Amino acid sequence: MSAANTPYAVNHISVDSVIFGYDGRKLMVLLLPEQVRMGREVFRFRKLPGDLILREEDLEEAVHRIVRDLTGIDVLKMIQIKTYGSKGRTSETDMRWLLQNNGVTIDGIVTTSYLSVVKINRQLESLRKKFGFEWTPVQGIEQLAFDHNRLIEDGLALLKNVSDATPEILFDLLPRKFTIPQYRLLCEQVHRRHYDPGNFQKKVLGKMPYVLPLEEFETGTGHRAARYHRFDKTAYKRLRK
Repeated sequence: MSAANTPYAVNHISVDSVIFGYDGRKLMVLLLPEQVRMGREVFRFRKLPGDLILREEDLEEAVHRIVRDLTGIDVLKMIQIKTYGSKGRTSETDMRWLLQNNGVTIDGIVTTSYLSVVKINRQLESLRKKFGFEWTPVQGIEQLAFDHNRLIEDGLALLKNVSDATPEILFDLLPRKFTIPQYRLLCEQVHRRHYDPGNFQKKVLGKMPYVLPLEEFETGTGHRAARYHRFDKTAYKRLRK
């Protein structure tokens, strides 16, 4: 068949964002609750923040606009994960939701996903209440819309690879002051392995001079109070150079 007679793919282009947060115990991913009506039934599901891009937008502009519009979060740094375009990546419910929300019938859809990390703090909690997004533990997540479970898995793999090269990204997930056990639990969930608590603490304090101890300790715990630490970005950058 000649190129002139070949039916080219008719696809719409979208972006989806895998946004990770950390509550001090569990690695979380940001999801949006959605629903779609099919006949007399209403189906409820959850999905990553994402949408179709506008005609005049490039991918970077679109992903920042869409995250801001859907969550109120103005994320400064996004890392591209992957582009997905398989024919079977959308179900009938997915396509009905797209028609319901975008007003167009879509034959196929190509998505580029992005990774970002944010601190779960008071400002983010205010945005959550305003926009209605949800934080869900990455482990044991239910079946999501489209192929968003796969996007989260790929995002987690990228987070691991990036953190191996530049540990700073994990400190962007931690609160301003954190304990070594909090940091260890985060590393265990990102790298999907167990770390011996004593050896982990020795490694952090011995090989990470940018993790500085504070004269503050946990309160109200039923065990020995852990010391708080902070991440010194200036010392980190100086060491990296």
